[in-house]
Amino acid sequence: MKATRRYFFGALGAVAASKASPDSANSTINLGLIGCGARGRGVIVPNFGRMPGVRFTAVCDVNSKYMAEVRERAGGERVAAYADYRKLLEDKNVDAVVIASNQQWHVPQMIASVRAGKDVYLEKPLGQSIGEGPAAIAAAKKYGRIVQVGTQQRSQEHYQKAVELIRAGRLGTISEVQVWDYENYFPGSGFPADCPPPPELDWNTYVGPSPFRNYNPNIYYKYGYDWFRVAGAGHQVAWGVHHFDIVLWAMGVQGPKTISAMGANLAFEDNHEYPNTFTSTVQFGPGPVSKHGFLLRYMMRTGGKREVRAHGKCFIGTEASMILDRAGFSIVKEIPAGQKMTSSGPYVNAEETVKPTDDVKRHMEAFIANVRDRKQPNATVETLDQATTVGHLMNIAWETGRTLHWNGAQRRMEGDAAAQKLVMRPYRAPWKLEA
Repeated sequence: MKATRRYFFGALGAVAASKASPDSANSTINLGLIGCGARGRGVIVPNFGRMPGVRFTAVCDVNSKYMAEVRERAGGERVAAYADYRKLLEDKNVDAVVIASNQQWHVPQMIASVRAGKDVYLEKPLGQSIGEGPAAIAAAKKYGRIVQVGTQQRSQEHYQKAVELIRAGRLGTISEVQVWDYENYFPGSGFPADCPPPPELDWNTYVGPSPFRNYNPNIYYKYGYDWFRVAGAGHQVAWGVHHFDIVLWAMGVQGPKTISAMGANLAFEDNHEYPNTFTSTVQFGPGPVSKHGFLLRYMMRTGGKREVRAHGKCFIGTEASMILDRAGFSIVKEIPAGQKMTSSGPYVNAEETVKPTDDVKRHMEAFIANVRDRKQPNATVETLDQATTVGHLMNIAWETGRTLHWNGAQRRMEGDAAAQKLVMRPYRAPWKLEA
């Protein structure tokens, strides 16, 4: 749960909620929100709240101020408010929950939600470590609820078109995919001392299953949670999951074989626990459009944004290359060997550009449709697990300083017991990982 981005979005359960079954096309679907941070306030509540036949009936957060603010936006006094997400899940007026808390809470809250009979919209990433994936996948299957994850690019038309073209061989044989996340946070957030948390914040519950550490304002504010182990894992997980999900989907593969990484605070210094300048090279085995395998090169920095397309990816093939991000995609043809690019004629370096449609809300609309139709989404716990795993593997390679050899089928580091210990980060008592 976080202060600024996604917090203990609990189920927003209203006492006056409709008793109609969400399976009915004419029924009202009552949503609960777990996590009332910036993501909940600015994205979740406005988008879901404007959909016909949908309303929030409960909210939950460990920060009483954030919860009160989101409750007011979600419907005021008719919306129930809970400090404990487990109480929200007991609310019979909640049909489905949106989980927008911090990533260390995603898996335990998702499992508890499906066990309580709720459908779930789960924000990314999947969890705080690779080892949580099997329990989350097992729970989603065991309880048979609709679970859609927040990799919203899967529902956007231009991403779907891009994936279709790549898988159809439009780019030829792909040998490399470059992925980047560039921001400019200079001069950094400094070195504030640990201090008591604000009175409205239940810090112990915020930390939850992560190893306990004292409150520091850089963790809680300015999206700092991404950069501390208590609640994040750097952009390579927070942002990277979106990219890796599309790469795995387009390339028709599930996981990497070999991973290396390096990084440090090279742009500026502050008390963040993940580097502000980071790069990783990941090798995948053969796939439908990469018959010899391919390299994924990930580059991240927060000391220089460089360009408008600050978060994107480039698929490089023998026939053409595609640059893809949320602003659309462009395809540039390769020039055959021995030929020169000209302004006209058969070897023009022609560029095709596709702009995005206004479909940002489509992923959330798809969730509501899936709940009504009892249909599983294309953005599943399994796909989120695969994408999140790539980012966590990069971090383990960085932490150990070694090249890793990953057996995805067995979730095992080949020949590296120390790296294997980082695959599952133990939960702090009394929290347990159980499906």
